Amino acid sequence: MAFALPAARQVHHDLPQSELLARALAMPTARPTEYGAPNVQTQVLARSKGSTYIVADDPDSYPHQAIDRDEWQRVTELQNAYIADQEMIVVDGYIGDTAERRVPARLYVEAANGNIAGMQDVLYFHDPESGEFEPELLVIYTPNLAVPGYPDDRLIAVNLDLYVTRVFNSDYFGESKKGGLRMWNHLVFERGGLALHAGCKMIPTSAGVKTGLIVGLSGTGKTTTTFTRQNGSLPVQDDFVAWWPDGSISATEAGCFAKTFALNPKDEPTIHGAVTKPGAYLENVSMDERGVVDFFDESYTKNGRAVFSFADIEAAEASSIEQADFLLVLNRNENVIPAVARLEGPQAAAFFMLGETTGTAAGGKDEEGVFLRVPGTNPFFPMHHDGQGNRFLELLEQHPIDVYIMNTGRVGGPESESGSKKVRIPHSSAIVKAIAEGTIEWEVDPDFGYKVASHVPGIDAADIDLLQPRRLYEATGRSDEYRQRVERLKAERAEFLAQYPSLSAEIVNSVR
Repeated sequence: MAFALPAARQVHHDLPQSELLARALAMPTARPTEYGAPNVQTQVLARSKGSTYIVADDPDSYPHQAIDRDEWQRVTELQNAYIADQEMIVVDGYIGDTAERRVPARLYVEAANGNIAGMQDVLYFHDPESGEFEPELLVIYTPNLAVPGYPDDRLIAVNLDLYVTRVFNSDYFGESKKGGLRMWNHLVFERGGLALHAGCKMIPTSAGVKTGLIVGLSGTGKTTTTFTRQNGSLPVQDDFVAWWPDGSISATEAGCFAKTFALNPKDEPTIHGAVTKPGAYLENVSMDERGVVDFFDESYTKNGRAVFSFADIEAAEASSIEQADFLLVLNRNENVIPAVARLEGPQAAAFFMLGETTGTAAGGKDEEGVFLRVPGTNPFFPMHHDGQGNRFLELLEQHPIDVYIMNTGRVGGPESESGSKKVRIPHSSAIVKAIAEGTIEWEVDPDFGYKVASHVPGIDAADIDLLQPRRLYEATGRSDEYRQRVERLKAERAEFLAQYPSLSAEIVNSVR
């Protein structure tokens, strides 16, 4: 759909990445790291869920926060009038890299926030030979324009009819990235597919290369699991992939927007190496006056971030994805969820729909540390969530893949609970390797009906209680607590799924 950009005092098109980096470094809120990369301190520290509204005919009945079309017109005129006096940057590119799946997208952002333009330019795929460019998705971004009357005077207005998102009064880059991907979610669903909030990796095995998808909320270990190496595995995608009606999988981005808290070269060498290069963009990472970064300092925020290009790391080509072999649903939990469980049929769709996890700083202060259920672990799906669960089951039945739930948190309670255990990165890595190689020994869990592991190569027998939480609770004299948690969890899950009236009864009944 052709859409004329609001007129501006000055507009820059097709700026090279070198100039965008220079503009970011010149920002008053930016300081160079010791590696020469810009590190920008923003006022907004996470995505603004409470300020995000979908345009709808009947806002009161829409499943997400919504505004009507008259209000959309009002804020459109407000933003257009503001832009008339501004210097703006246009960034064009593609969400997706294959000619048959890619979607042309455009960012139109204030030049004063050059880091946002530069970061988005890294994440878009580019094709200089594509000829005339006509975007299907458009984000119009004014970080310095407040809209009184909305939470924090901030607004992210999403018009799915026009495929236009207008962002006001947030300097957090995530609103640009998610602005395009949220609309892309809608477009993929309309074309018969399903957008998955997932990383993707390719793992060599004796039976061939296996492609795995890692679904999870930001901050739950999705990026870490995607980038951790097994058998020389390579990451393909960090944040979103599409599952299409023919069973194929396609990528979205040419780079990564990684959480940097506790980043270290031992556990995450690939990400650490990419972030400590001059071509990266850092956001809200602690740093001293010499430019030395401290990824463990959370005094300003735990949601420090960095953007880097897949071209700067060893990664598989996004176009090499064909179909997925397995899918992991991450659940950062602290009680009776095993380190891994195997799900089948409607139960797989149920756990996808439940989207259980403990919230992190990526979702803002309101979500950090709070137990959440986010359907599909996808807070950017802009329609009725029933559709996600039903479409997942439909695709799974037509194009079967193995589905697992994987706990990236703890078993047996928080760290303060004596006898509880942390599911560490080496545990998760061993599980992913064994899933790809098909070497896990399974048995049916009598409480939840899914399959739990009785043996995983690489995990010591002493840690079997990570695989079967019942054993940990029994060993610590808390069998009654375990039974109560199981009963409560099953009832809560059934109640949660039952609130979606169009969700398949097979899915709801699978957790009872």
